[in-house]
Amino acid sequence: MISVKDLKLAYGKRVLFEEVNVNFTKGNCYGVIGANGAGKSTFLKILSGEIEPNKGTVTITPGERMAVLKQNQFEFDEQTVLNTVLMGHKKMWDVVHQRDAIYANPDATEEDYMKAGELEAEYGEMGGYESESNAANFLSGLGIKDDMHQMLMKDIPSNMKVRVLLAQALFGNPDILLLDEPTNGLDIETIGWLENFLADYENIVLVVSHDRHFLDAVCTHVADVDRSKIKIFTGNYSFWYESSQLMARQITDKNKKMEEKRKDLLDFIARFSANASKSKQATSRKKALEKLVIEEIEPSYRKYPGIIFQPLREVGNQILNVEKLKAGVEGRTLFSDVTFSVNKGDKIAFISRDPLAVTAFFNIINEIETADSGIFEWGTTITKAYLPVENSEFFQDDLNLMDWLRQYVPSHVTDVDEPFLRGFLGKMLFSGEDVMKKTTVLSGGEKVRCMVSKMMLQNPNCIILDQPTNHLDLESIQSFNEQCTVYNGVVLLTSHDHTFMQTVANRVIELTPKGIIDRLTTFDEYLEDERIKALRTELYS
Repeated sequence: MISVKDLKLAYGKRVLFEEVNVNFTKGNCYGVIGANGAGKSTFLKILSGEIEPNKGTVTITPGERMAVLKQNQFEFDEQTVLNTVLMGHKKMWDVVHQRDAIYANPDATEEDYMKAGELEAEYGEMGGYESESNAANFLSGLGIKDDMHQMLMKDIPSNMKVRVLLAQALFGNPDILLLDEPTNGLDIETIGWLENFLADYENIVLVVSHDRHFLDAVCTHVADVDRSKIKIFTGNYSFWYESSQLMARQITDKNKKMEEKRKDLLDFIARFSANASKSKQATSRKKALEKLVIEEIEPSYRKYPGIIFQPLREVGNQILNVEKLKAGVEGRTLFSDVTFSVNKGDKIAFISRDPLAVTAFFNIINEIETADSGIFEWGTTITKAYLPVENSEFFQDDLNLMDWLRQYVPSHVTDVDEPFLRGFLGKMLFSGEDVMKKTTVLSGGEKVRCMVSKMMLQNPNCIILDQPTNHLDLESIQSFNEQCTVYNGVVLLTSHDHTFMQTVANRVIELTPKGIIDRLTTFDEYLEDERIKALRTELYS
């Protein structure tokens, strides 16, 4: 168990935590959520001992081992991949090296060899003799092939280093596992492997993530960081979000009788308890929800941006035609023979095993890059708005947000006064003096919110989104997702956010070096279709 008592942490006048009292118990997985800057990652660092609080204590049950997902990719550069994972169990690593040092010492005494025997026994009790095969299994599960296991960390790609550090944290069955954004850099299949692993994990897990599908799959509880406090709620992220929204609506509904409100809440809990049977953690979550009392449900005080795309006109019959499009980079084919047409009502999820492929495709159809061959043509009725994955070129000039947004007002808008611009910025939570902030000092999340304000200005009937959830907090992601779901224009989308892809898309197109796979289906159905799995293997071979 982890017990946090009277915790306070402040940096000058900025108070991150004040009188925090929470317990984390065995068998539960806690999703740590909160707005950007609320202190989620800092809280994990306090628990691990990396940051010392101003006041209060963190107590861990004696003898329990804690593992932390390391963030420094260069820390183990001179170690092999396999040894980096083995180092995750520090005590086991120290024991085997003490033992080996004795065996390697030509002047070792009989007493030394007695000590080596004790270390040998201790090593065996910790599972040392199976440690290398167990470490190799973790690496394989995370998509790191056998031929990389003996390579030095400095010689493997950065996206593989992230996976090795994740294997290091998971190795050796730690009693407490602290994971900060563990799905970063993982593909869909590897995230699924991690979801299954954590769903079966019987110890304490605390995880910070902006991936709602991942949080829903693994979490039994939510630890909500808000207003310098941390409060724990039963259920996964979706339960927390929907229950807090329901409670907020009930508070504003002054005319509804208390008995009716209580019945609505009980019905809501029962419905979620039944839905828990679909989860990987079905049993534990269902039991937890059955014990929940409605007094635990509280409204969220967070602000959600108002993302609204309002097309000036409906799309015509011709939207986008693509024929025989091909592109590559540094001698590698990203995609070829891309031929399809976009139809009315399409919301298309684009995917590829090559992380550069979809971005290249989106840049080509937005005339930012040029294809190696092939053609594409937009319909004359189309007004498109593009959210690129890389937006730094839009923020080179030292402008305030009002003047920055003014540049992108379309020609059909004539009355461009301050309230007009403030309205669009305000929807993205830039209020008061925030609108005078210089674009050169914006955070990653603030830049994305500016880009969304720019998109809303265009009144598009087609939006193109390349990783729209990057840098955004859960509140912005939720709002963006909900708008794309109800938006009556065309959506072309790629995202690492599983929930975004599943809830928005009604069609999936996969770009491969040997052509495309194009299916009218949901994202989940696409991933689960055995015939598509076989076809994917063939097209990437």
